[in-house]
Amino acid sequence: MGCKTFVFDGDNVRHGLNKNLGFSREDRRENVRRIGEMCKLFVEAGVIALTAFISPYREDRDTIRMMVKDGDFIEIYCDCSLDVCESRDVKGIYARARRGEIPEFTGISAPYEMPESPELIVYTENMIIGECVAKVINYLKEKGVINQTEIKD
Repeated sequence: MGCKTFVFDGDNVRHGLNKNLGFSREDRRENVRRIGEMCKLFVEAGVIALTAFISPYREDRDTIRMMVKDGDFIEIYCDCSLDVCESRDVKGIYARARRGEIPEFTGISAPYEMPESPELIVYTENMIIGECVAKVINYLKEKGVINQTEIKD
């Protein structure tokens, strides 16, 4: 669509920048903080910074929201039941967590605090990927983040 964008994937960030962090609450907080600082720099450079990672604690998300100017943090809650998340797990991570092989796993042995008022909720359990993408893009258009009138495949 001609927009400058970058996707920060949780796995990729943990393999590089945050490879020294585990999954304790303190390490998760630091993981989110580092990603937030990185995204802030990208946004200041005019890039739409998208993040794809689990941020289980509301306080940490709110901290990142306060780091950027009003309107630059758009919290999109991907709402999906734990059962469906597990059924979609091609890596087998949920099964490993259920066997106790992965301590402090969000949704299994560690909490997830749902957002209280996200800018957008996408019900991924009941929508196909194209519908989810369209919902996000339409929101970004409505808010003036992007100005394209059509989605190009």
